[in-house]
Amino acid sequence: MSLPTARMTQMANAIRALSMDAVQAANSGHPGMPMGMADVATVLWSEYLRHDPKAPDWADRDRFVLSAGHGSMLIYSLLHLSGYARPTMDDIRNFRQLGSPCAGHPENFLLDGVECTTGPLGQGLAMAVGMAMAERHLNAVFGSDLVDHRTWVVAGDGCLMEGINHEAIGLAGHLKLGQMNVLWDDNRITIDGDTDLSTSENIKARYEATGWHVTECDGHDFADIRRAIDEAIADERPSLIACRTVIGKGAPNKQGGHNVHGAPLGADEVSAAREYLGWTAEPFVVPDDILTDWRSTADRGAQAHGEWRTRLDNDSDLRTRFEEQMAGIGNQASAALENYIRDLAANPRTVATRKASEMALGPLTEKLPQLIGGSADLTGSNNTKTASTTPFSADDYSGRYVYYGIREFGMAAAMNGMALHGGVAPYGGTFLIFSDYCRNAIRLSALQQINVTYVLTHDSIGLGEDGPTHQPIEQIMSMRLIPNLNVYRPCDTIETAECWALALEAPKTPAVLALSRQNLPQLRGEGDADWTAATNRSAKGAYRLKAAEATRKVVLVATGSEVAVAMDCASQLEARGIGADVVSMPCMELFAAQDAAYRADVLPADVLKVSIEAGVTQGWERFVGNDGITIGIDRFGASAPAEQLFEKFGLVADAIVPQITKKLNG
Repeated sequence: MSLPTARMTQMANAIRALSMDAVQAANSGHPGMPMGMADVATVLWSEYLRHDPKAPDWADRDRFVLSAGHGSMLIYSLLHLSGYARPTMDDIRNFRQLGSPCAGHPENFLLDGVECTTGPLGQGLAMAVGMAMAERHLNAVFGSDLVDHRTWVVAGDGCLMEGINHEAIGLAGHLKLGQMNVLWDDNRITIDGDTDLSTSENIKARYEATGWHVTECDGHDFADIRRAIDEAIADERPSLIACRTVIGKGAPNKQGGHNVHGAPLGADEVSAAREYLGWTAEPFVVPDDILTDWRSTADRGAQAHGEWRTRLDNDSDLRTRFEEQMAGIGNQASAALENYIRDLAANPRTVATRKASEMALGPLTEKLPQLIGGSADLTGSNNTKTASTTPFSADDYSGRYVYYGIREFGMAAAMNGMALHGGVAPYGGTFLIFSDYCRNAIRLSALQQINVTYVLTHDSIGLGEDGPTHQPIEQIMSMRLIPNLNVYRPCDTIETAECWALALEAPKTPAVLALSRQNLPQLRGEGDADWTAATNRSAKGAYRLKAAEATRKVVLVATGSEVAVAMDCASQLEARGIGADVVSMPCMELFAAQDAAYRADVLPADVLKVSIEAGVTQGWERFVGNDGITIGIDRFGASAPAEQLFEKFGLVADAIVPQITKKLNG
């Protein structure tokens, strides 16, 4: 039941007061959006959003995404007012200060109720697409009694301008994600000024053209807001609600202008706003009657949660299945791969690691129902589809393979949303070179501490004739620069399977699998006949694949396809009486995390160390030292067959061994 307009207005003004007070105290922030969208948010949270502040991780809660993350005081106000344990009023008082969970932009790992980290515009909306996809999939698998919730997004003009918006809404419209509703803060203002400085597109027509339902409302008229939301809920398509608002609503001298977008109002304007709004409470104080109205809004969600819990408990078999699905993969990936890897040890295979990845995905997707794969229109090249993964589509949401189309950035962001939603473990493929298209979403995977696996194939000049536009040079090393991202570049079938197990069993760390187009020999097998998770040699990031036969003078460190090159070099060196270890380093990050003794054993100080990787050499000094040799490519590639390119760029034993012997001989 709706509260009287006067009480709703006071509830909305509580958001406005907290927002302007927090930004003013921090002398930093964006008061305009939360003040402008306060009325819309009040209607949504008090009458529609299904959530339970006492159980913020309830699986069937609605998801609320503040895509316009710069207006973070909107969500901090809503969480506090509706009764979440945090943020406390002290947290809000310390907005944007060190130690406060009320960061400048919402961070999912700091506060319950913040579903995803937002700030890079457009990505919140794109992640919400992934959340809506996960909801539809789990609904198809478990039914509406257990999974039937909506995804709500507050987005600004910037979110709708960013290129990722085009990718995201095209995917959502195609998949008919009718449980997704976007509330567009249509205030026609950006930081630079009025939106007509930079855009004249018909946004509503663009959404309609991609298969969305579009409506609009007066964003300061509670009845009209309700009417538009009801219309959106009734439509089977995803909905855009254009909420015509006044940015900074309530600040009498600054509202409606761009100066209220990203700066404190100033003490005089805050005082004027209090008088304009009739808000007499002190800063950071919400009168008891208004707070009581806000806290009562949680009752509806708590009741829905209780009814849902009863339905879950009434079917023990379904409950077990559902809870196992939502619990995630855990350590099950290694178990799923045991027999497969043991068979590889007995029956070696010479295949590209992209093919080896497909082979490993066979038992993984068969045994792990959480896995949902996909590709940005490169399924046949990325080898990401298996017999167990039928298409996920508007006609069958139970499928576990997404045809993302040529939408690398949109795919990556959607996978983030799927992982954040829970109950699914997404992986998706494209070429390594196109990681640059989705880099900011990969960065957000790492920042949000979620398990997403990026299958990035065609990992070097080894892809051959497509030439320098498609041949990654700096990409693999640049991926390694992102904190909390494990970058795997396996050398053969067994390492590829090991890396898949490691990737899927790191719940708070995303992974990149950089895989070859060209066939590679299987270098592993000896000692792997009884493979288990405990014998996963890739788990330490690097290990001695071959020990020196003569007195050790050289350690060759390589990744991916170049491990076989290192083995050729070692053979030539041993023939000359020069002992050479070969170290395979599938994951720099895991190796760097090992203790000093292990690292010193693998890369001893008293020998020449040589790195070999078909990419930029910068960064390898960390492992081979200033006196070592770094073999790689510090220029763009060329168009030719792979074997010719490896020879041209000196990535063959005949070119590398002379450099080593010259160095050893002084």
